[in-house]
Amino acid sequence: MLKGAENFAARHPRALTASVVSALSCFAVTAFGIAPMAPDAAELPKRTVVETLAPVDIEAQLDQLASHSIGLTRAEATRSSDTPDSLLRRAGAFDPAAAAFLRSEPLARRIFQGRAGRMVHVTADAAGLVQKIVVRFPAEKVEQQGSHFTRLSIERDGSRFTARTEAAPLQAQIALGSGSIRSSLFAATDDAKIPDSIASQMADMFSGDIDFHRELRKGDRFSVVYEMLTADGEPVTWDGGAGRLLAGEFTNNGRTYSAVYFKDSASGKASFYGFDGQSKRRAFLASPMEFSRITSGFAMRFHPIHKTWRQHNGVDYGAPTGTAVRSVGDGVVDTAGWQNGFGNVVHVRHSGDRTTVYAHLSKIDVKKGQRIEQGQRVGAVGATGWATGPHLHFEFRVGGRHMDPRAIARASEAITLPSYAKTQFLQTVASVKTQLAVAETMDGVSAAE
Repeated sequence: MLKGAENFAARHPRALTASVVSALSCFAVTAFGIAPMAPDAAELPKRTVVETLAPVDIEAQLDQLASHSIGLTRAEATRSSDTPDSLLRRAGAFDPAAAAFLRSEPLARRIFQGRAGRMVHVTADAAGLVQKIVVRFPAEKVEQQGSHFTRLSIERDGSRFTARTEAAPLQAQIALGSGSIRSSLFAATDDAKIPDSIASQMADMFSGDIDFHRELRKGDRFSVVYEMLTADGEPVTWDGGAGRLLAGEFTNNGRTYSAVYFKDSASGKASFYGFDGQSKRRAFLASPMEFSRITSGFAMRFHPIHKTWRQHNGVDYGAPTGTAVRSVGDGVVDTAGWQNGFGNVVHVRHSGDRTTVYAHLSKIDVKKGQRIEQGQRVGAVGATGWATGPHLHFEFRVGGRHMDPRAIARASEAITLPSYAKTQFLQTVASVKTQLAVAETMDGVSAAE
């Protein structure tokens, strides 16, 4: 039937058009017939208005369009083999003067210094002449690192170019991600395109629940909500580009743990808390480093230098030289210097006649008598003293007696949530629960909201 209608329309187009017009006319008449006329419509006054319209000046508009310069902006990542000419050419600009400026101006040369992959935004006109170049770098001032970035702007002014830098605040964007363990935590987060800094924070978040060195299982799952930093709306590529881990959920060996980052607005202190309000932070961290490989535990071992079986009174963490070492708890530095087989070593005295020891350091960042907080850097991994390779030797002593650091950390007292902050805390939990539910559906994916 439909095909017959199509054939009729093809053979009789004029008849079809007339029929449609007639039908529409009928509808119009019907509408007129049922629309009531105002009782005094015939008596309404009539007035004619005449207005003279000025003719549109087409020529003037064409002149304005012709004088307007259209700029096209393209973003290109720097390459290790780049020259100013090759970079501009990829961005669609053919400007020898701009290339010469990039070679000669000290600020402009920063574009090609350091590692490749830096995003360069080039604006050029229709003739391929550079009008503006914008590049973003990490903050130059130490106190602004992590919160600001440096914006380098190069602009054309006639036949000359100018370059200037300015500091601007980074913006945080909420990102979600999830994954499952097949071999290691970092391999799983890499697959999900979750930054390493977030993986380290996740290990910290659940360090009191899961021993990530020994208890991780194939098939374990995790979901995270975290901050992704942006500079002028562009994702930051340096230092992983991530801010703080806001919430996480980890299923280990069939048991699920949930936690949220919460900052007490009154005291300004922040920590990770379970959804039940119990703090994930204890008086002592489980590890003096964010994440590393245990090479020797608290047990008997064959000493690599003395070639005899001896009790190992601490835990050794294998890590590259220079890896940051942090204090596992609040305390006061008792020792900071050289000590025989320990090499560069730091002793920190804590409450309850407890002491922690950090040995074989390549660098010491604290002084004797200094009061330090949990998580504060005390030095860097090295191979000083009696060490066969770069690692940290870590000890925990109670009343002078050596104890297993991991057992002490798990048994240590928890930091409690103040009662006045519970209303604010519950609002935070309700918000992240929804985000984690969405993140859980993103298997092996990380994306910004």
